[in-house]
Amino acid sequence: MNDAARTRLAARLGAAVGSLEDPATPMVVVDLDAFDANAADLLRRAGGTPIRVASKSLRIPALLERTLALPGFAGVLGYALREGLWLVEQGISDDVVLAYPTVDRVALRRLSSDDAARAAVTLMVDSPAHIDLLDACRVGDAPYRVALDVDAGFRLGSGRLGAHVGPKRSPLQDPDDVLAFARQVVDRPGVELVGVMTYEGQVAGVQDTVPGQRLRSAIVRRMKAASMDQLVERRGRVAAGLKDLVELEFWNGGGSGSVEATAADPAVTEIAAGSGLLVPTLFDHYASFEPRPAAFYGVPVVRRPSADVVTVAGGGFTASGPAGPDRAPTPWAPPGLSLTGLEGAGEVQSPLTGPGTAGLSVGDWVWFRHAKSGELAEHTNLVHLVAGDAVVESVRSYRGFGCSW
Repeated sequence: MNDAARTRLAARLGAAVGSLEDPATPMVVVDLDAFDANAADLLRRAGGTPIRVASKSLRIPALLERTLALPGFAGVLGYALREGLWLVEQGISDDVVLAYPTVDRVALRRLSSDDAARAAVTLMVDSPAHIDLLDACRVGDAPYRVALDVDAGFRLGSGRLGAHVGPKRSPLQDPDDVLAFARQVVDRPGVELVGVMTYEGQVAGVQDTVPGQRLRSAIVRRMKAASMDQLVERRGRVAAGLKDLVELEFWNGGGSGSVEATAADPAVTEIAAGSGLLVPTLFDHYASFEPRPAAFYGVPVVRRPSADVVTVAGGGFTASGPAGPDRAPTPWAPPGLSLTGLEGAGEVQSPLTGPGTAGLSVGDWVWFRHAKSGELAEHTNLVHLVAGDAVVESVRSYRGFGCSW
């Protein structure tokens, strides 16, 4: 998005929220025009492979429902069991796969005793300890639905000199070990093996066309290609072995940054995506798709310490992950604004510098982008959905519903 487009965006969002009776800050908005375009682009890239919506990247029930209503999106990839139970109770989804193992004993007992929830929610496991915990929490004899979380990292070398590139998730790495554990699951009463998950975060979640990092970006793209080649072979071996043990309902893989590559793998039956709907700054520089930022938060200018500095109220929403400049929020619209090196994005105020300060007055809105996707929703109760230059609906985030998982 060039400077002219960012200037127009600032005017459009300012006009949209100007009609609100209670413009409480931070003013979180989602541009539905960009959101819908991003959803259509994800479906195009998937080429007919269903997309499961990653709820952690939205955390706004109305947007989950909006996405699930589109043909081609099917089911939710949740992040907490209590969240999954809530989504089922609210009628938002009857197909929730938890992306991570749970040790929430209270929620597991609720799940075990609720026929509708037990049929809708699939738990993730990667060790016998998870199965033991499920046994300890079972109410009655009905089985839990479970899926295997299989490591999808890129492995360089072997043994003590080997290296692993990718999320440090599951201990299930070698195909023989995966199949050995799968046999244990199939043989255990009280659980039903229905799926597999392989998240190649080193492909789906790493920028590969970063300005000023030409060499590094080229290396990352080569790593991604090699990683996918290796993963296709490993997934194929696991899939072949599982055919003799169980008939799976799904094989989940990928993410917003790897949709095409993951969809090309014959073992995968569905793709996970969420960040590609809102496009935070960490998803700006990918060779695989054009970013259309859709989520913003506005904070007002409250004072001007000097001729070339303005101060806005709050805004200090730093993303999770390794601490660094790329985890800081970005003042986006109007253009020409930067955080200061000394104060950065502050808890209750953030000074901004740059040529964009010249056009700002006390009370004007500055629109930021978060570095990650769903985390922004944890800082507000209300999210304003904008189409064109009007707020068409104000909806609640998980937090707005009193939910914190």
